Amino acid sequence: MPNMNVVNMAGEKVGEIALSDVVFGAQVNATVLHTAVRAYLLNQRQGTQSTLTRTEVSGGGKKPWKQKGTGHARQGSTRSPQWTHGGIALGPKPRSYRVTLNKKVKRAALFGALTDKVASENLVVVDNIATENYSTKTMVAMLAAVSAAKKTLIVLPAVDEKVIKSCDNIPGVKTTVYNAINVYDIVNADTLILAQGAAEKIQEVYVK
Repeated sequence: MPNMNVVNMAGEKVGEIALSDVVFGAQVNATVLHTAVRAYLLNQRQGTQSTLTRTEVSGGGKKPWKQKGTGHARQGSTRSPQWTHGGIALGPKPRSYRVTLNKKVKRAALFGALTDKVASENLVVVDNIATENYSTKTMVAMLAAVSAAKKTLIVLPAVDEKVIKSCDNIPGVKTTVYNAINVYDIVNADTLILAQGAAEKIQEVYVK
């Protein structure tokens, strides 16, 4: 793959970086991307929803009226599902929504997502993303300088509290580190900003 420009936080070109075809020039498989995104979203669900069945609702021990002769339909409990304040029939109970993907599918999806950002020219490599103080203004200026879209994912080579906290108040901007990136965040972002160190570490991890 051809070299890609590296810019500084002011948007000025300061060099180039060679991106690996293995990671940034892979085949984009829409089905694999969909599978990975779906798995990620399902795994975010806690699955703690729960309703009470007729055996779990308090009360209802006494038969509402006698079996015959009242003109009403026969009833055995005021906690049956058809009664107000009765139990829920076939309601949701706690369960796990977890979906597992094998390593090959995960890698194919990640490489496809990164490749798509390169192909659509929505990938920006910045030589060093840093700020001396906690400054949202500094990060907003950087995003404007590199023409980042409203929904932007910034990937750092290591945890930098000042950068992360400075971006927290910017709507649509999310920060992460290179070893915690996932397909959903990449696909969901309109612009992907990689610190040069993060790009190098990603290639170091995945290119054997």
